[in-house]
Amino acid sequence: MELFDSLLFILNEMSPYILLGFLIAGLFHAFIPQRTFARHLSGTGWKPVLKAAMIGVPLPLCSCGVLPTAIAMRRNGASRAASTSFLVSTPQTGVDSIAATWSLLGPAFAVVRPVAALVTAFFGGVAVGRSEKADAEKCVTVCETEGEERLSLAGKISASLRYGFVDLVGSIGGWLVAGLIIAALITVYVPADFFAVMGKNPLLSMIAVIVVAIPMYVCATGSIPIALSLMLKGLSPGTALVLLMAGPAANFASFTLIAREMGRKAAIIYLASIIVGAIGLGLVIDYLLPSSWFMLSMQQGVAAHCFHFNLFPSICSGVLVLLLLWSFIRRYTSHSNITSDMTKEYVIKGMNCPHCQAAVAKSISGVAGVTQVDVNLSSGKATVEGDHSSEELIAAVRGAGFDVA
Repeated sequence: MELFDSLLFILNEMSPYILLGFLIAGLFHAFIPQRTFARHLSGTGWKPVLKAAMIGVPLPLCSCGVLPTAIAMRRNGASRAASTSFLVSTPQTGVDSIAATWSLLGPAFAVVRPVAALVTAFFGGVAVGRSEKADAEKCVTVCETEGEERLSLAGKISASLRYGFVDLVGSIGGWLVAGLIIAALITVYVPADFFAVMGKNPLLSMIAVIVVAIPMYVCATGSIPIALSLMLKGLSPGTALVLLMAGPAANFASFTLIAREMGRKAAIIYLASIIVGAIGLGLVIDYLLPSSWFMLSMQQGVAAHCFHFNLFPSICSGVLVLLLLWSFIRRYTSHSNITSDMTKEYVIKGMNCPHCQAAVAKSISGVAGVTQVDVNLSSGKATVEGDHSSEELIAAVRGAGFDVA
């Protein structure tokens, strides 16, 4: 019962802000074309890097979801430095996670978190730019020549709602649920003095969190309740920030893909900027900023053991739960109904969310001869109908940043 109460409290605290974030994210997606971003991120110097970091901070894309977006931006003209900056800043935060951070960790964390993402992304991007020779950056051929689909105002509103409350929920829903469950388990079952030794040595605790966070990977929103639970068990606010930064931004899949698309040197700088930036800013919080700034969030979290019914947050929680259930049903029950003598099936490697699924489907649809395509996220298979070249299809999928078995 205590576990259930803890889970309900965290859910009720986060759900209104998460739903608001989903709405804003959908509006971003529908009203601001992605190609507009890419046009401002070409060239060398620090300005494209700063623009990329600033664009990435409010976008609520998880680490796997940001990869196809960044690759598309790169192929539409964005520099390696700007692409790396975007890859560092985007997964760490977003409008949804900023709002949820305010609700659970307080205003100080809600401000520090996007600032930390911006700083690490800027310096990581600048480092990538300086590591390459002046003539290394060549013009990137634009992959798509067709115009953007023009929608009416009603169409854009419909697209924004679908993206925010269907596609995006499907993208981060699993990580959000995992984060909530892990947080509730930590809150209830981890003894209060478990982190007492590490709590006295912030640097040691930060290194331990880095080691655990990178392979664990959790989305920006799902990391919030885990960070709160760890703080309640004695870890410092700076250590919580390390988890909030490294957990969403750094994972092995991202490193591998970045190494292949932009070079191993860029991938190493990408990972190092996150680790060094997270630990450095965590130490700043613990030793230079007033501890009183972070006390409110810790006091709020104590109530996680006791759930009290409140109408509006409970309604928001109910809506969020329904959206999550619907996304899981769509993800695991979808199947291809394509049957034809000209049908081929491909196994796609690297798809982790609906963003990846959409990117693969779009790349396959552009192959000459393809008349219909169905990409199943749960099985990782793409069923393609039409008289097409397998070599061209494989090249198109790899061009989008994925592999074909």
